[in-house]
Amino acid sequence: VQLQASGGGLVQAGGSLRLSCVASGTTGTMVAMAWYRQSPGKQRELVARITSGGSANYADSVKGRFTISRDNAKNTVYLQMNNLKPEDTAVYYCNAETWRAYWGKGTQVTVSS
Repeated sequence: VQLQASGGGLVQAGGSLRLSCVASGTTGTMVAMAWYRQSPGKQRELVARITSGGSANYADSVKGRFTISRDNAKNTVYLQMNNLKPEDTAVYYCNAETWRAYWGKGTQVTVSS
């Protein structure tokens, strides 16, 4: 599975961004897709995850602000991020779960105060 993420950028606090991640290859084996993030000096953390059946879960820090969705026909997962905060600044990584985990290259999200 290959993952290509896009949509990062610079935004002011309170603004919105939408990340996209397109999966290619043996996508039929994917059981879930997720977004993780990592900021300098911190461990990579789960932001949101969605199963192939559409069940989603979120980190407490983003609940009510971020929404994960997927388009199975396009093998694409999205992360709609609203009311962004400076603490959301990080590199965001797309993840796909099969019998192993696959990672895409990160996309930088910077939120200015």
